[in-house]
Amino acid sequence: MTTPSFSDLFRSFARIGLLSFGGPAAQISVMHDELVTRRGWMTESQFLGALSFCMLLPGPEAMQLATYAGWRARGVPGGLLAGLLFVLPGAVVILGLGYGYAVWGGVPLVQAAFLGVKAAVVAIVVQALLRLAGRALATRAHWLVAGLAFVAMFALSVPFPAIIAAAALWGWWQSRGAAVPPVPQAHGVRPAATLATATIWAALWAAPVVAAWAMGATFLTDLALFFSKLAVVTFGGAYAVLAYMADTVVSLKGWITTAEMIDALGLAETTPGPLILVTEFVALMAGWHAGGAGLALMAAAMALWVTFVPCFLWIFTGAPYVEAILARPRLKGALAGISAAVVGVILNLSLWFALHVIFGEVRAGALGPVPVWSTLSWTGLGMTALAAGLLLWLRLSMAWVLVLMAALAGLVHVLI
Repeated sequence: MTTPSFSDLFRSFARIGLLSFGGPAAQISVMHDELVTRRGWMTESQFLGALSFCMLLPGPEAMQLATYAGWRARGVPGGLLAGLLFVLPGAVVILGLGYGYAVWGGVPLVQAAFLGVKAAVVAIVVQALLRLAGRALATRAHWLVAGLAFVAMFALSVPFPAIIAAAALWGWWQSRGAAVPPVPQAHGVRPAATLATATIWAALWAAPVVAAWAMGATFLTDLALFFSKLAVVTFGGAYAVLAYMADTVVSLKGWITTAEMIDALGLAETTPGPLILVTEFVALMAGWHAGGAGLALMAAAMALWVTFVPCFLWIFTGAPYVEAILARPRLKGALAGISAAVVGVILNLSLWFALHVIFGEVRAGALGPVPVWSTLSWTGLGMTALAAGLLLWLRLSMAWVLVLMAALAGLVHVLI
């Protein structure tokens, strides 16, 4: 293996950041090709071990994997460079798209085009559900956990963090009695240095939140606290936490509408970078509604900060202990329990999105959302079926399906 220069590191991670479309699986594949196959900066076992470690953490595993790879190559400066280059291209694109949406989203033709985007989003979430279920549901117990998670969230409105905590505890308990191999020690780091690293990054995370609170900026403080909590419970990828986020920002906070939440995911799917950048769009729209363009930009910046600074905290604090952490089977059991529960959570998200695309009105019932059947949209149903066929049957790329569905919906609007 070779130690890269900062210029080589910049070029490689700039390339990764610009090509990181298609969700974590595609992003991890691009990173593997660049870091292991082409550059030789990591061995296969090091890459897979780092990926396993990042999957144990809350937050976007692909961005954290990039940060870890940069840290391994050039320490904290390398980790910062890699993580920022992975996030910033998508963040800039989302900012532009979000601002354009806020200004022109009410134009009838734009609204019509976004019906196609919404239909594509339903198909995309179903595809993510099928992929995760194939990996995570290895036993009958895992199927049961997924089913209980779905019922808990859809019918009983149990908070997402409580579901994740219960699944982790179940997985931890299930792994009792597993053989524990010798746990390697962390090399080259002292406990005092680890504590200092954690303290510095925790302070950086909290700084703008405390500043907003001190200035009496109630909206920004509330928004920062919510997205900070989201950063702690985002296990299993962005899809897992979207239903919780949608319920909070739409139903509880009233920051954005259901249609805007679905559009947010559609726009995030078309950009490079981690899907959790959807938080930037949601915050921007919330700020736009609350106080116009200035507050929208501050809200977007706040959401980005409290979403991604915690990722650097987890990586820079835990990176020296990767081998020791991965040697503990009960942690792996907890992760397996979380993954199974996430399947049920994403099923809830799929159904939630589908109901709001296919029906004009959805009411809260005793056992979850209930559609008003008289408001069935045949256009929405047809668009959703077509998007599912293009993505799941013809296996077109996600970007093409989004573009084609938006264009088709716009054409239907013009012709009709």
